[in-house]
Amino acid sequence: MATRSRDDREAKRRIRQMEAKRALRHEQAKRRKRDNYLAIGAAAVAVILAVVLQLTAFSSNPSESEFAAAEAGLSSASASPSSNSQGIPSANTATGKTFTGQLALNSGVVGVELDGKVAPQAAAVFKSLADSNYYKGALCHRLTTAQTFGLLQCGAKSQDGADDPNYHWGPLENTPADNKYPAGTIAVARSSNNAYGNGHQFFIIYKDTNIPADAAGGYTVVGKVTSGLDVITKIAAAGLQAGATNNDGAPVAPVTIDSFSLK
Repeated sequence: MATRSRDDREAKRRIRQMEAKRALRHEQAKRRKRDNYLAIGAAAVAVILAVVLQLTAFSSNPSESEFAAAEAGLSSASASPSSNSQGIPSANTATGKTFTGQLALNSGVVGVELDGKVAPQAAAVFKSLADSNYYKGALCHRLTTAQTFGLLQCGAKSQDGADDPNYHWGPLENTPADNKYPAGTIAVARSSNNAYGNGHQFFIIYKDTNIPADAAGGYTVVGKVTSGLDVITKIAAAGLQAGATNNDGAPVAPVTIDSFSLK
């Protein structure tokens, strides 16, 4: 009888051990599953944050960031074709044409060329604005001076860079497939994620710059600097006004447009 009792106790002990091991394995499996969920969640958050950063980094124009110039400092306009009531000229007025001229700044003269063969709508707009003396007295209000991101943005009527919300047009034209904008490029500023968010403003690239496309695409390259790029590089070399952050702000010496002529 004593032997049987010992056997029963040993059997119960083994059963308890088996149950404990089974519970431990179950808990370990739950922990691994929870850890996997956490890892997947963290990775998803990281991806989402990266996408959001890329799409919003330009909500206020090009900046030092690798994601910079996607915005060009304009308020977002509705993503719709331009209205004729805005006075947007027809692309036909520039189709196949090349316009040459000068952008006279208070710090020097820059020779420019606009290419209506690859960007007829943009060339038509800027030819029309130049002919109407729109740019006389306008500002080049924004400068970026990062190592791999350099541009001067022009065409604003006020220091805050605001543009006329009722003057917007598109579509995008001649956007670089590789997102690279060589020194001397003249491109159209626009609101983010909006192929019809172009306005009055443009930017001049003074050193090779990478500008990632946003949801709408890249930025319309309308022309190039033909002479006087050193005028822009000297403005950049002088630096930014106090209070600028991330190598992005107003030029230390105010830059204004004396005239913009095209023929």
